[in-house]
Amino acid sequence: MKELVIISGKGGTGKTTVLGCFAVLAANKVLADADVDAPNLHLLLSPEPLEESDYHGVDLAAIDEETCTKCGRCEEVCQFSAIRDLRIQPRRCEGCGTCAVVCPEQAITMTPQVTGQLYLSRTRYGPLAHARLVAGGEASGKLVTEVRELAHRVAVERGADLILTDGSPGIGCPVIASLSGVEATLAVTEPTPSGLHDLERVLLVAAHFQVRSAVCVNKWDINPQLTEEIERLARAMGAMPLGRIPFDEAVAESTAEGIPVVEVADSPAARAIRDLWTDMGENDLC
Repeated sequence: MKELVIISGKGGTGKTTVLGCFAVLAANKVLADADVDAPNLHLLLSPEPLEESDYHGVDLAAIDEETCTKCGRCEEVCQFSAIRDLRIQPRRCEGCGTCAVVCPEQAITMTPQVTGQLYLSRTRYGPLAHARLVAGGEASGKLVTEVRELAHRVAVERGADLILTDGSPGIGCPVIASLSGVEATLAVTEPTPSGLHDLERVLLVAAHFQVRSAVCVNKWDINPQLTEEIERLARAMGAMPLGRIPFDEAVAESTAEGIPVVEVADSPAARAIRDLWTDMGENDLC
């Protein structure tokens, strides 16, 4: 079983659009949305939830006022200023548990907090593991790991050959959690200065985890010169430039209908994405 993660150094490059099209083109696969902070793959796949469970991101400290002797040791050691006048400030507590460790009276307990939901859903293209973190919720990387573990479990149960994962934009904890242990990644970028800059950062992260990388330039024809610069950068960093997707209004039209463009149109972008999928397979990336 292989796992392909589609990433982007920044948001809005078309990463989810490409993943949605791959979901149509791939045969025996399981899908996963690892963008737990702002998931949007469901807009294309219209999932029907089958299983739902609470996600406990961090623990929250609580002080037993009857046991507390008001020695102040907990307030002294808290690095987040989450204890004031011997009262827990919930918005500041990071759940590290240091206060509970140093309390001589064991008056502090750590209570698990529900900070999101984990889902297994049915889509017309196959099963989808996905999640949603509450606004401002902590430990997004841990939730990404749970999404991937759920996808792997379902893939084993169904005998799937491939897991297609829609990663988070950027290079933070969710991206690191998405990339660790995978075989290959496809970075989708755009021919803009920020697209070039952020692509370099995310390729460095992939290289750190020794993940084989390919690069696709979306809307390449709005700046052919910068597209060539992006592809030169990719080669220099050991990544394969495999695809150029042209600007195509059919993509916006199909997305507005909630359908991947390869399913509704034989447009320039749809043909480019089909070619990209073929090239990914020929290079043993999926």
